Amino acid sequence: MKYTTHIATTLRIKSQQVAASIELLDDGNTVPFIARYRKEATGGLDEEQIRRIKEELTHLRALSDRRETILNTIKEQDKLTPQLEGRIRAAQSRTELEDLYQPYKPKRRTRASMAREKGLEDLAKILLEQQSNGQSLDKAAAPFLSEEVPSAEEAWQGARDIVAETISDHTQVRQTTRKKALEYSVQETVKKKKGEDSKQVYKNYYHLKLRVDRLRPHQILAINRAEEEGVLKVNLDIPERDWRKAVAAHFQANPASPYARQLQESIDDAAGRLLLPSIVRDVRRALTEKAEDHAIQVFAKNLRALLLGPPLANHTIMGLDPGYRTGCKVAVVDPTGKCQGTATIYPVPPRSQVEAAQKTLTKLIKTFGVTLIAIGNGTASRETEQFVAELIADLDDLHYLMVNEAGASVYSASKLARQELPDMDVSLRGAVSIARRVQDPLAELVKIDPQSIGVGMYQHDVNQGKLAQKLDDVVESVVNSVGVDTNTASAALLSRVAGIGPTLASRIVAHRDEHGPFSNRDELLDVPGLGPKTFQQAAGFLRIRGGDNPLDTSAIHPESYPVAQAIMAKANIQADDAPKAKEQALLGLSRKQSAEELAQELNTGAPTLVDIFKQLARPGRDPRENLPKPILRSDVLSMSDLVKGMELKGTVRNVVDFGAFIDVGVKHDGLLHRSQIPGGADLKVGDVLSVRILSVEKERGRIGLGWSE
Repeated sequence: MKYTTHIATTLRIKSQQVAASIELLDDGNTVPFIARYRKEATGGLDEEQIRRIKEELTHLRALSDRRETILNTIKEQDKLTPQLEGRIRAAQSRTELEDLYQPYKPKRRTRASMAREKGLEDLAKILLEQQSNGQSLDKAAAPFLSEEVPSAEEAWQGARDIVAETISDHTQVRQTTRKKALEYSVQETVKKKKGEDSKQVYKNYYHLKLRVDRLRPHQILAINRAEEEGVLKVNLDIPERDWRKAVAAHFQANPASPYARQLQESIDDAAGRLLLPSIVRDVRRALTEKAEDHAIQVFAKNLRALLLGPPLANHTIMGLDPGYRTGCKVAVVDPTGKCQGTATIYPVPPRSQVEAAQKTLTKLIKTFGVTLIAIGNGTASRETEQFVAELIADLDDLHYLMVNEAGASVYSASKLARQELPDMDVSLRGAVSIARRVQDPLAELVKIDPQSIGVGMYQHDVNQGKLAQKLDDVVESVVNSVGVDTNTASAALLSRVAGIGPTLASRIVAHRDEHGPFSNRDELLDVPGLGPKTFQQAAGFLRIRGGDNPLDTSAIHPESYPVAQAIMAKANIQADDAPKAKEQALLGLSRKQSAEELAQELNTGAPTLVDIFKQLARPGRDPRENLPKPILRSDVLSMSDLVKGMELKGTVRNVVDFGAFIDVGVKHDGLLHRSQIPGGADLKVGDVLSVRILSVEKERGRIGLGWSE
């Protein structure tokens, strides 16, 4: 199969695995379905590997399309030689392809093209050939003089322009110069005299001089942003020895030729006016793309961890969306997420109506039996936290926690929020979202554009198309790994199930509202537009709890029900038996027969059989169960409470290149610098860990943390 060998070599995966994955992808199968239910075909490739195959396949196909466009364009110019065609077909990257195309690429009018129009192409060839024919410059230029070219100097100027462009467009010259520039060029940043940076955000880059191969991704993105904002001037210096050596390998002046000086002038002009500016753009583009790809990976990793945050079920939660002038918005939701009551209070300046706010919250807490308070971590959050801590000091067994409120305002004004909470003021919907995020982070966060969830770095500066695709992949992956309750899930959550999408998700909800809860997975086929192919892709990720078939609560695909039923018969168990009893019976069966033997007997694959065993023992197990629960607090700290050496628990809020930001319960997150993180420690958003205070800068709101575990 085309591309198989290249992808297999690039990703270090067997060709058979790549070929099977490509075939499944081309047949319209989704990545989660292939990874979960076609392990025999792919040799057990995981989701990330299959997504990499998909990305490489898309890239190679786009490269092929570009290759054909280039070949056709050069062919139309009647300049396509067998040798050139062979080199273009052998090109392995977009950059290599564009370098080969550069001399033939249609250009806007340039100095070289105008010189060609004046008939100076052959004079340029004389210059390039560097013949030692003894002719003077004037004599050599004489045949090319005309009304448009009245003098020998103008003729040679035009010839030099053509040669300069020829040198700059030369494939090997460009490739060699670029390769050296990516290794040895030096980038220098200088603060502009009129550059506004009142908070000194970019202070570390006011005078920075580094070789480009030593720049870290976050430095590249910070410099780019500072340059865009007019704070910094950025220069990239390519060593002269590198570009001169690259040019000399193909264009060398003959000391015995009368045209030697003309060629040398052309080389200098080509470098200063055309080649080096182009290579500088290429290098900076390559650095930026690499930095952006890294930042997107960091964002994706943080988003996955946030979405996999453990749900706090069976709580009646009061959500608080803090604010100063407009007040603190309050919403109470029951354990199912239904809003029970709302209010607006003003416990902080400028109004400081503390007593009235206390009465309002106390009444709501007692009326609805609130068991947990969730406070958004935005504007006025710490003042609100202080107010809540004082309020609950006199209440038994009531705690609060801080919640990342990023994107809550986006949700509040969305079409989905208007559908879910049609009679509620937009300002109060954010408080509902904050409360629901605690009950089930995944179910609530899927309602928000992933790019609005601030768990990355420079997310607004990177390629937005790439970022959106990567984050969508993460959301799809997490939703399908957790599974979705078909009878309670929102359309937003259902739309992320493999093969479904927004339109079909809305139809599932409409069908559920009209006909009542689904009794089994087969009833999904009654939903208009949900055909056999979609059912195949989605069914294993959709759960039906309390329905006709206990297997519908598991991740076992309906196509494997006969195998699951045969295993239960051999182990003498029922789907609703106690988990411990099922585990013992299945363990006993596995001791009698190996997975390979039993798989062959039941006409299935060993990987599928192993998955069925796991699901029969613990059907529909939520992978979030064993993750650390968030920290619940009953009192509040301030910066003045922190002293060097103090040890306390904190929650990881963001992970970036230079460390992790930790919420230790004060207004500002502390920084656990990467130098303080032990090798091998893989921190994720939501992790709870012990840290110690290394430094406190109250004026700058900075807290330095050290590892304490």
